[in-house]
Amino acid sequence: MPTESTASAGNDRRPMIDAALAGRLVEAQFPQWAGLPLVRLDPAGSDHVIYRLGDELSARLPRHSGAIRQAEKEFTWLPRLAPHLPLAVPEPVGVGKPGFGYPWPWAVTRWLDGEVATTETLGGSPSAAVQLAQFLKALQGCGTKGSGSGGAREALTVNRLADRDHDTRAAIAKVDGVFDGAAMTDLWDAALAAPAWDRHPVWFHGDFHTGNLLTVDGRLSAVIDFGELGVGDPACDLTIAFTLMSAESRAVFRAALGVDDATWLRGRGWALATGLNAYTSYAATDPRVAAQTTRQITGALTG
Repeated sequence: MPTESTASAGNDRRPMIDAALAGRLVEAQFPQWAGLPLVRLDPAGSDHVIYRLGDELSARLPRHSGAIRQAEKEFTWLPRLAPHLPLAVPEPVGVGKPGFGYPWPWAVTRWLDGEVATTETLGGSPSAAVQLAQFLKALQGCGTKGSGSGGAREALTVNRLADRDHDTRAAIAKVDGVFDGAAMTDLWDAALAAPAWDRHPVWFHGDFHTGNLLTVDGRLSAVIDFGELGVGDPACDLTIAFTLMSAESRAVFRAALGVDDATWLRGRGWALATGLNAYTSYAATDPRVAAQTTRQITGALTG
């Protein structure tokens, strides 16, 4: 049985995860849910293998070491933030321990019904733009007391645009000719030179893009995947304006959120950097990613 062996992925030793392993972990650590059917969710993203557990729960097992702090992070912070947010977020109900050869913490959360948001359904919607602005305003308005020190604070993401400088310039050089290299360099230089966030640090989602938004009947219903949750400059969350929205709804979003010029410029930098990272990593083999990131990069350049 392959559940206790590992497969090499570069320098990262990745455990082989299947339904048998997930079932054994649930049975041993959460016996109240033993015997519930496990249905693998595909595709589930690059960070976790996700199984729907019965009708109301899901089990999320990290694929690689870079995702292993998410379970405890969400268990610590989401119950504090969720009551103040206008959209549903995953409710963590338990953090599992390593076992049966699986080396990392894993999570059980409440299942959220919905379809992943798309530009076709929401990209031109001013009401969706306002909803997303309201969500971010509510998140940023949550108090950060208790997030300043200790192990829980150390798990929070620290996002600095300058940390992406080397990789972003390398990606610009790589795709020059596919996109306008000079325009990308100008935007990147301007984003790095923009005035820094000079107000009190606030909460940010950290990975706020279409894949982490759910809809029901064509309306926004939930925000998921808080693995990059952090406290600091919220400009990274402006990426959603360039991954999802048309130019018109982007303007509505910016006005509803009340974003100043410097923060908007840094947000364009985040959209450029993350779009280039995904494009250079996946566009050659995944047409869907190629289309999404092309939209993101060109939107960032347009502003």
